[in-house]
Amino acid sequence: MTDHKRWTLFAVVLGSGIVFLDSTIVPVALPRIGEDLSSTFLGTLEAQSYVYYGYLLTLSALLILAGAMTDFHGRRRMFAIGLVGFGATSVVCGVAPNMEWLIIGRVLQGAAGAVLVPGSLSIITATFEGEEQGKAFGVWAGASAATTILGPIVGGVLVASISWRAAFLINIPLIAWALWATVTKMSETRDEEASGRFHWMGAVVVAVAVGGLTFGAIRGQSQEWNDAVAYVSLGAGMLAAVAFPVLMARSENPLVPLSLFRSRNFTITNVSTLLIYGAIYVMIQFAALFFIGVIGYNEVAFGIVTIPTSLFLAAFSAKFGSLADRYGPRLFMTVGPVLMGAGLLWFARMPSNTASWQFQVGSPRTYLPPMDSVIDVFPALIIFGLGLMVMVAPLTTALMRSVPVRNSGVASAFNNAVSRVGPQLAGALLFILISSSFYSTLAAEVPTAEASSPSLRRQVAPLNRVPSGTDPEVASAATEASTTAFRVAMFAAALMCFAGAAVNGVGIHNPKRKSDEAHRKSVSPCPQAPPLEFERSP
Repeated sequence: MTDHKRWTLFAVVLGSGIVFLDSTIVPVALPRIGEDLSSTFLGTLEAQSYVYYGYLLTLSALLILAGAMTDFHGRRRMFAIGLVGFGATSVVCGVAPNMEWLIIGRVLQGAAGAVLVPGSLSIITATFEGEEQGKAFGVWAGASAATTILGPIVGGVLVASISWRAAFLINIPLIAWALWATVTKMSETRDEEASGRFHWMGAVVVAVAVGGLTFGAIRGQSQEWNDAVAYVSLGAGMLAAVAFPVLMARSENPLVPLSLFRSRNFTITNVSTLLIYGAIYVMIQFAALFFIGVIGYNEVAFGIVTIPTSLFLAAFSAKFGSLADRYGPRLFMTVGPVLMGAGLLWFARMPSNTASWQFQVGSPRTYLPPMDSVIDVFPALIIFGLGLMVMVAPLTTALMRSVPVRNSGVASAFNNAVSRVGPQLAGALLFILISSSFYSTLAAEVPTAEASSPSLRRQVAPLNRVPSGTDPEVASAATEASTTAFRVAMFAAALMCFAGAAVNGVGIHNPKRKSDEAHRKSVSPCPQAPPLEFERSP
């Protein structure tokens, strides 16, 4: 691998990795943010939810638009703009004097992040060839997944040892390094067949579709589906989603060419992404709630138990990317989700009396987990992590090799949108099932309590810490009910993994490797990085 390619890979992995890191690092800092910042118009908990979900909303809603603009205007140019924007908004968040300022910063930060994620994969597709490309996809996939999983522990350490502001300001030196590599080492490429005006109507419609579905799922879950705004948002998103392919079919310059879906692997990969990433989201979301709210882990301890998964991804994803390029992705995309499902089934056997772990910096007696955690937790996470390690890079390789290089940005963006909207919807729907399981189990354990009574629902909630002073009988029953609800969530996530494995095993075709000569004809990056220009090339 040449020096030019190494620095290009470094820049795109670092730039996109920061986006994934910020999606999981900030939730750990939210309690401290709520203590330090006031809000004029919002309650503390409501403001904290907007800080978290505002970022995810704009990141999801603008992915496809940003991916299309990356192919249209130039991949290096758009990636540099995204880095500058993410750095500037990180400063805005890090120095925020109040909640309103922080929410605005997070919304804009998500918009900048939407440029970086699809741009990174598009740049890899246009820069690397053959087995090097598979290895590069593996490095990107492993780093992205690892930073997502490591977010809680990094956030916990920063908040505990420095300040919640460090969770945002730590981005600045990393972005500066990635920007230097982008400007000085990366070659410019774009879709040379793009002609005519950019399809802004399609951009608006797809933003409404993705944003409406995402916001509706988030709002519905947070309000326990007793909120009209959630249903209106979901309805608008569904209408836009139905209208979008019709609009693309009638457009001379569609934002997302429908011809992409003639590729069997592209279509199948997106279906399996919907299922498998839905399972990943459910595991991360509900496991964090269960371990912290029910078992009694603190945030740092929960982050530590996820380290084996992150190590597998960081150490071996590049190797599995190369293997997928050599032997085809189907076997890996089938075996990986099966292993993930097996790990989730191990989680489903979790007893309610698993020992808690409160890891404290400076207290050596807390540095080792209790034996219960070693038996009940680590095997599940190791098996799950092995499955992720086997699956993630081959899935990325299959996706990006299924489309022409000129459409790599929008194809990556579409898949990233699927990986975000689908899990939110799956999590929201599963929350209904979990809530029903929790309150029915609670009613069975405490016959004198009415599971539907408002007073009981205010007192205890699924996968949440039982408030001190709660009646001991109700507290014990709530712990058992939350454990049952957690098992339901893990069973459902395991079924999604097994379904994704079946879809991949039946649907994915191992493609013939594209010759290097054919690749060079499809895209010809400059041998040396030219000066970075921000006007569209003629």
